[in-house]
Amino acid sequence: MSTAILTAATAPSAPRTRLRLTTRGRRVLAALAAAPVVAGLAAAVLGGGAALASGERGADASAFELITVTAGDSLWSIAQEVAPAQDPRDVVYELKRLNNLANGLVSPGQQIAVPASYVN
Repeated sequence: MSTAILTAATAPSAPRTRLRLTTRGRRVLAALAAAPVVAGLAAAVLGGGAALASGERGADASAFELITVTAGDSLWSIAQEVAPAQDPRDVVYELKRLNNLANGLVSPGQQIAVPASYVN
């Protein structure tokens, strides 16, 4: 009588299977990967309003005066009129920035905000 001794090398092994993710598993992994991004965005949104509620004063209504553009006026002529001692390029830049004039064009009847420091 012969008994066969099975060793690890000769023992039948279980078939190897590949790891397969189900749709639910993919969703769970995507949610876990996205969680830090969502948490960071939530913190930024919730913490972003602090600057508005800090009590600091922004642009004050008394920090500028309104002038009405007349026919033939340009930002350059307005800059020379309101601040003759200043470099007109600097004044034109401030007028464009304050009034959100991307192209720098003004039309008659338009009201332009001029910083109070420039007004005589």
